[in-house]
Parts: sequence; structure tokens; C-alpha cells
Amino acid sequence: MAEVRMQGLRASAVTFSSLLLTFFLISSCGAHVPLIIWTSKGSLLPVEPPVAGHILSWTQAHSHLSTALGSAPHTVLLFLQDKMSIDDFTAYGGVFGNKEESVFPSLEASLKEASSQLVLPEISWPVAEKIPSLLQEIVGTSPLYINPATLKEQNLPSADPALLVIGLPYSSGVQTKEVLRKNDEVIAEVLQVMKDRDLPFTAVYTGLKPSRMMENLPVDVESVGRTLLQAPAQDITTKAPVIFNGTQGPCIMLWAEQLNVSFLRNQQWSEWVDLGPLTFNNSVSLAGSVCNETVSRLVLNYANVLSFNSLSLTFDMSRKFFPVSARNWSTLDRLEILYDQQLATFIGRNIYSPAEYSYHCQRVSNTRDPLLFPWNTSDSSNQWRITFTDFQIQGFNVTGSFSYASDCASFFSPGIWMGLVTSLVLVLILTYGLHMIMQLRTMDRFDDPKGPSITVPQAE
Repeated sequence: MAEVRMQGLRASAVTFSSLLLTFFLISSCGAHVPLIIWTSKGSLLPVEPPVAGHILSWTQAHSHLSTALGSAPHTVLLFLQDKMSIDDFTAYGGVFGNKEESVFPSLEASLKEASSQLVLPEISWPVAEKIPSLLQEIVGTSPLYINPATLKEQNLPSADPALLVIGLPYSSGVQTKEVLRKNDEVIAEVLQVMKDRDLPFTAVYTGLKPSRMMENLPVDVESVGRTLLQAPAQDITTKAPVIFNGTQGPCIMLWAEQLNVSFLRNQQWSEWVDLGPLTFNNSVSLAGSVCNETVSRLVLNYANVLSFNSLSLTFDMSRKFFPVSARNWSTLDRLEILYDQQLATFIGRNIYSPAEYSYHCQRVSNTRDPLLFPWNTSDSSNQWRITFTDFQIQGFNVTGSFSYASDCASFFSPGIWMGLVTSLVLVLILTYGLHMIMQLRTMDRFDDPKGPSITVPQAE
């Protein structure tokens, strides 16, 4: 009996390593995202594993997940990391025996204790971005974005299906290992809460987009000579903008690389929270948005963000005619933050563009080089820090895609002026030097010492 138990422990000890080695051997280094599923109780229905190197499309991913989750617990925990690739597991998961350096001890322990598990090594990038929508369709309920710090205080449904989304950050460079280690601790914390409440669950761990993208190069066994290298083509796939449709079609569009906010609580600033993943995955609510010929109002509604039960961002834009320029202009007049029945209002200054164009700015913030200013000092505007990166918005003349972008940076920046002035000075110096060289004259007559001397009569 003891021997059987030891064999079981040995088998479970290599489960995580086997999964990671499966990632390493099956997957190619492309713009793809892995996905791991495991259950606390019950079992996943058997699914035929994908062929090595095969990338799952939307239909195939939907079929695999629908089949696997058919008999699994309907409380689904989606650990959605901003970025994820196979290399993260092979580099930091202790695949080659260095278990003490693994940053996934909690994930490894969870997979050992799981009643069943499923690994999908390669899901295409566009499909990975829509995993929340896919799980919402399968589970049959809207996703609930939760904060792990306040999970213990929330009432979780025990009988009804639930889709709980836990966002996890990602950082490139030297901070990758530490960020992944903290994400593993968050996973352990959430799973422990579920175990303490004795709630059966199905956990899904994946990413929105790949953290590392490399070109897939086919292996040709016949080609052994030298070949010219071609620069890898850039993948232009990106997240779709938020579009609000009015009575006559799309009328407001918004896009940003990051929508970072931070709140001052107990004299301490909270960590920056990026609302981008919650905004551009088709799960944000636009209730309260309106648009017409002169006014556009875009409302982004969130739940359980920064320990607030509800939070909304409202962009108020107006269209006005200015006789000086003889054209209509679109201005972002206000940005309102409504959180738990409290309101913070910011005024937009120098945020304008021609009405037929969209507005773009690399950085819209209320801190350094601000474009957003508090409405007054009596409300809670001073308790918020806002930074929108690569921000673009259009509230009028929307045709389904962004029009030409009017950028907040002027065409002649200080750096450009310095370069132009320096170039002009150098050109003037060069022109003066060439002019002096061209004015040099040589003698046209010379005295020959061997010939007769030149006599110049003095009488004349």
C-alpha cells in the first residue's frame, strides 16, 4: 500500500514538469498563447489533444472548451494575464530540474491536487483576446471582475454558474521573474479562498496576448546552405477600439494602449490599475452613452475596481463652430469619474481637433504635463491620478474606423526647431566658405629669370 502511495506521489510530482515540457516540445515560437485548465472536484470531459504545432482557431477553441467544461464545476476562475508565452514557463518554471528556481510553486501544487486538467499549448492571438467572451458564452453568465484583495468579503454564488475574472499584470525585462512570482501568489490566495468556502471550481490560466513573438521558420532538411535572412514581418493585429452605436450607426470611438488610474486612500496612493484589458475585450458596459450632432458622451462602466463596487469613466465632448477658422471643432470638455456615488470632475484643456478628424495624444494625464485639470478643489479630483497612453478618441463623423488623427504634439517641436536652426547655421558657414574659395584669383603673368627682363619706360 505504501509502495502504491509513493508511486502516486512520484507521478504527481512530475505532472507540472510534464505540462511544461509539453509546452516546450509541442509549441512553436510564434504569436500564440497557451491555456491551462484544471478542476478542484469532478472531471473535465476527455478532449482529443491538438496535433503538435497546430494552432487552435475560434471554432476549435470553442469546441475544446465546451466539451471539457461540460461536466466541470460551473464556478469558473479565469486568471487572465496581460501577456503570456511558452517561454515564460520554460525560462522560469524549473522545467529542466531546477525546481528551487521555479516561480510557479502554487500553480504546480494546484495541478498536483487537481482532479483533472487540460493543456492547450497554442491558441491564436485574436482568439486569446476573446477568451472572456468565449467562456461567457459557455458558462452562460456575464464575467465578474474581482479584486483578489477583497475576494474574502464578497458573496460568491455556490449553486448558480459564475465567471470570475482575476486580472494579472506582466512586465518585460528584469522584472518578469518577480511579476510572475507575485502572480503565482495571487493564484494561491484566490484558490485558498475557494477552498476555505468549500466551493468547487474550474480554473483557467491564460493571457490576452503573447509576451514574446518570434517568426515561425519552417525547417527544410534539404536546405543546408547559406540563405539570406529576411526581416520578420510585424504582426499588426491589435485590440479593437470601443465603439458606441447610436440610432444611425457608430458615433463614438475610443482606443488607448493603457488607461491607468490610481486613487489616494488613507494618505497613500494605490498601485496603478490599467483599465485597458477590461475595456477592450468587449466586456465593458456603455450604459449611459449618448451622441448627436453637437454633443457626444461616452460612459465606460466597471465593477470591482480599486476596491470600489462600481466605477465609471465619462468622456464629454462637444462640437462647436469657430468663425475665425471657419470650421467645426471637436473638444473634450470634461472627464468624470463616478465611484460609489462620488464624483470627480476634470476639465480638458487643449484637447481639440477638427470635427471631421480624431484626436490623438501619446499621453493624456493630470500629473506631469497635464491636459486634465480638477474642476474645483472641493471635490475628490485631487484624490485621483490619471494617465492615458497612446490615447485616441473621435466623437463625431464616425464611419466605423478612425479618421485622420490630429495629434496633440505640434509639428515643429523644440527639438525640431533646434535641429533646423543648427542646420541653417552650418549651411550659412558652408556657403560663406565656398564663396571665399570661389573669389580666389591667381596671377596671369610671371617673370622668367632666364629670359630678357621686362623694361618699363618711366617717361610714359
